[in-house]
Order: sequence, then structure tokens, then C-alpha cells
Amino acid sequence: MAQQVEQSGARSDPGPRPAGGPVLEINNIEVIYEDVILVLRGLSLSVPEGKIVALLGSNGAGKSTTLKAVAGLLPSEHGEVTQGNVVYQGKAITRSNPAEIVRLGLSLVMEGRRVFEHLTVHENLATGAYTRRSGVAEDLDLVYGFFPRLKDRRTQQAGYLSGGEQQMLAIGRSLMSRPKLMMLDEPSLGLAPLLVEEIFGRVKALNAEIGTTVLLVEQNARRALEIADHAYVMENGRIVLEGAAAELASNPDVQEFYLGLSEGGARKSYRDVKHYKRRKRWL
Repeated sequence: MAQQVEQSGARSDPGPRPAGGPVLEINNIEVIYEDVILVLRGLSLSVPEGKIVALLGSNGAGKSTTLKAVAGLLPSEHGEVTQGNVVYQGKAITRSNPAEIVRLGLSLVMEGRRVFEHLTVHENLATGAYTRRSGVAEDLDLVYGFFPRLKDRRTQQAGYLSGGEQQMLAIGRSLMSRPKLMMLDEPSLGLAPLLVEEIFGRVKALNAEIGTTVLLVEQNARRALEIADHAYVMENGRIVLEGAAAELASNPDVQEFYLGLSEGGARKSYRDVKHYKRRKRWL
């Protein structure tokens, strides 16, 4: 059942993860940039193993910062987790370095794709396997099976690919590290609707066919809720609503403010949506 969320105090390290438990737990974390800018304010969420979890919210809500906190990338941007902890498969990784986090089986596909433009498609994929010494050929076959376009363009420089193909390449490069949990930051950004459909379909297939757990940050709430099992809504560095994806998709607040539909079913303009005031029951 969709529910309003009230943040509580920091939870202690839960120790070893029980069978069937969450693969990722974020426990009451606060994140500060430049020692003064508070971005995350006691945020908690969990990602069950083998599921797709969507993290929704408008620009500036703190979605990307959440992913960077998990991936260990905050220090490179003068940020730090000042309270709470991040637990991955029962192990606290709050202050682990990014390379170690990747070796543990957690990968991040960052916003904007960020492929190596001067390298070929094949070379880009090979860089994703830098933490491993065996099985690279088999994983290349796996990636090319999920993304046939990349196989057709494997000798082409990545900078000449279309935006959709570059997004496929970024996801494929992440797969080369054999992640147990893949985090995707705005994979639909800047893509045409048909390409968005294809990318989200591939993400769903990765989850269904090889069991990859996914934490999806996305502003396209409609598409995210279509493929997700569970979802959280963020505002101002906090989780304000969570529940099963299907329940949130039918929630009047989510429909009005994230899907652009009023309670009467009429389409609302972006101007109406972006200036909304949260209803009292959200507070």
C-alpha cells in the first residue's frame, strides 16, 4: 500500500543480510556538499534483490546525489555522507572507494551516458570489465545479445553513435562488470519516445532474464512506473511517498504532479505541475 514516509533516526548496521532480504539499504543518510549545503536530509530506502525500484522526483530533489552516495563518488564532488549508512548485501559501504564498490557487484550508469567517444564500441565495453580477468568474451556475447545494434557497430567510434546507441553502450559497459545491482541515472534523458521505449524494454529484460536488480532514477515517471516493482518519491532530499509501482501510478497526487493528470483526468500543463504545493497529507 502506498504510504507517506516519516524518517526516523539512524539504524545500526544490520549485519549479515538474511536470505531474500534487500540487496541495498540506505539508512537515514544526510549528505552535505562543501561543508555547508545540505542535500539529503535523513533519507532511507531499500532495494529488494531481483526487483526494479524507481526513485522519482523533480530536478534538485537529490536523486542523483543518492546514487553517488551509494557508488562512493561524493568525495570527488566535495560531498560527504555525514550521518547514517549505506549497506550493500549486508556490508556497510558508506565510505568505501568506488573501485571496491564495483568489485562488490554494484555499478552506476551516470546521467549523460559519458561514453569514451574516441574509443570503439568494443573498446568501451572492454573498459567495463577492468575489475575482472576471465569470462570477458562470454559477457561481450551477452551484451551484444541484449543490444544487437552495438554488435553491428562494434568497430565504430562511440562518439559517432546516436544518443540512444550511446545509452545502450553505457548500460552494456556497466553489464561487463557483472553487477548484482545496477543503478541507472536518467536513462531516458534527451531520447526520442521510441528509443525510450526500447531502452526501458531492455532494462526490464535484464531484470527478467538474468536477474539484475535495478535502482532507476528517472523523471519520466510514467515509463519508470510501468517497469518498476516498487517506487519512492523524493522532494527536497527526503522520501515523501513510497509504495508498489502500480499503486503509485494510480495515486491522485502522483498522477497530478508527476504524470500531469488532474483528479478529473484532464491533462495539466507543465506550468501547473511545476508550481504545485504538496497536499497536507504528504507533510
